[in-house]
Amino acid sequence: MAQLPTIRALVFDAYGTLFDVHSIAVACERLFPTQGVTLSQRWRTKQLEYTWLLNSMTTQRHVDFNVVTQDALRVACESLGLEYTHAALDELNAAYRTLPPFADARNALVALRQKARLAILSNGAPDMLNALVKHTGFDALLDEVLSVEDAGVFKPDPRTYQLAVDRLGITKNEIGFISSNGWDAAGAKAFGFTVFWINRSAAPLERLGATPDYVVAGLGEVVELLD
Repeated sequence: MAQLPTIRALVFDAYGTLFDVHSIAVACERLFPTQGVTLSQRWRTKQLEYTWLLNSMTTQRHVDFNVVTQDALRVACESLGLEYTHAALDELNAAYRTLPPFADARNALVALRQKARLAILSNGAPDMLNALVKHTGFDALLDEVLSVEDAGVFKPDPRTYQLAVDRLGITKNEIGFISSNGWDAAGAKAFGFTVFWINRSAAPLERLGATPDYVVAGLGEVVELLD
């Protein structure tokens, strides 16, 4: 395991790291009985796929994450043969602004705030993120809420991680990056951050040539490492 360097700021991914995106399966199940978990998983997969594809389509202008999320939901429904109403889509999309935090998130932020500046860096659009952190009260614990909208491209493009360096005014070597997404952890490590991968599901390491410095099962373990 790598020796822990001096960390002056901790930057968190939002969706799947601090906030449980698959909690939305409950609403999906109510609207589409027997399909809730499958729809939630397919929606999230398609949402991520679209961000990566849009990054690769060099002639395509950047698309707001609200639009990506809405389009991914429509395609996920259609791929499962689900008939949907605009009201159902609006309800599910709105749920992204009230996602619950993981059980260990609040205590971890409170503890880590005593050790370093805290920020979110997310693919989410500013209005989505600001609504979410206000709903959970995390706005009182965070120093910055950074959206890739300011870079005009999605993670894991290096320009997104550079946002944290620029906004926090410190070097990449002084930033710890925390994500539950293996591809995001790999992108942040390739950029030069010290990376903590929250591997809640005991998933295999991504084979992308950039290995996270620390692999932990939850946010509480990050607190322990920084004690």
